[in-house]
Amino acid sequence: MAGGSVVVVGASMGGLRAAEQLRTAGWTGSVTVVGDEPHMPYNRPPLSKDVLAGKASFDSLAFAPKANTADVKWRLGRKAVTADLAARTLTLDDSTTLSYDGLVVATGMRPRRLRCPGPLTGRHTVRTLTDAQGLHAELTRPGVRVVVVGAGFIGCEVAATAVGLGVAEVTVVDPLPLPMVGPLGRLLAGALLRRHEQRGVRFALGTGVAGFEGDDRVTGVLLSDGTVLPADVVVESVGSLANTEWLEGNGLDLSDGVLTDELLRVGGLPSVVAVGDVARFPNARYDGVPRRVEHWSIPTDSARHAARSLVAHLTGHQGESAAFAPLPTFWSDQHDFRLQSFGSPLLGLDDVRVLDGDPDGDVIAGYHREGLLVGVVALGVPTTAARAARYRTALLQQPALTA
Repeated sequence: MAGGSVVVVGASMGGLRAAEQLRTAGWTGSVTVVGDEPHMPYNRPPLSKDVLAGKASFDSLAFAPKANTADVKWRLGRKAVTADLAARTLTLDDSTTLSYDGLVVATGMRPRRLRCPGPLTGRHTVRTLTDAQGLHAELTRPGVRVVVVGAGFIGCEVAATAVGLGVAEVTVVDPLPLPMVGPLGRLLAGALLRRHEQRGVRFALGTGVAGFEGDDRVTGVLLSDGTVLPADVVVESVGSLANTEWLEGNGLDLSDGVLTDELLRVGGLPSVVAVGDVARFPNARYDGVPRRVEHWSIPTDSARHAARSLVAHLTGHQGESAAFAPLPTFWSDQHDFRLQSFGSPLLGLDDVRVLDGDPDGDVIAGYHREGLLVGVVALGVPTTAARAARYRTALLQQPALTA
């Protein structure tokens, strides 16, 4: 099917990598990438750090497309609104209908918003370049008071960046008892809390948000315990929602992203694959339970595997047969330290051991399940993060877990 067509829905990193990997896998037909932002694909992790701090431009974020994607068609500023997987058609928000032989789902996530009474002005999320640039302008106003709702990755990074910009009052609110305790566990979450507090970040933990005060613009955050935090700017970092509405009506499992099989095929259809953090896939390296993984490495890893699966089907050639089994990695730069992870710490939160260093200083922790090392996280200066890389080999060689 050399003259066929593949449509990639989503023009972020996952969509770009999918287009590249389709060509690498031997697809010579047309490739069209649809994306709702006006920009070509760019790197998102710096948004909550360098871009928010005013130290990075779009040019420094934009991915340089590979030569093999020179003939890829880009439809930017357009959103997919419906898809008919049986008819192999896709409808965009300008009423254009695209037909395809193969479809790549790469629509990613969007920020979840708080549904609380109060004004909207002064409330921000950080997901796009426009978001980060707008928030930067707010954070550089003299005397601004900032409340960050959510002590996860983005919330902690935004708080650290705000302190670095000289914001005198930065408070992070979260109903959990420690920042990032969900992915890290209590040992490293406690160490993370101490590091942030030492650098001037305040925390209101174990409480949620009941509402926002102010008339036309936020002036305060009402907590569920009755406390009111003065606020000129609020950053909502309370999780994300999968962009899957356009796939509704096709009988798919969209309960948490898009459910795929071990080859990243969607709904039992070999002509449809999913990549990036919208894909909920079983990882053969672990217990085979389908999960979404919102780590920077997943768009590239999943695009490579999914492209081989899709091209094999479209061309009728022998294709990918090995189950997708990535080793997830992530990092997070906060203040002057870095979190670096390899593997899946989330699966080993009940058995966390210090492998190197001390939680009060630079530390490397190991996460175990069934006595096996399933994840490693380093917290400290960059050299500590680099030392954690030596555990990658051990993680790659571990036998699969039981379900």
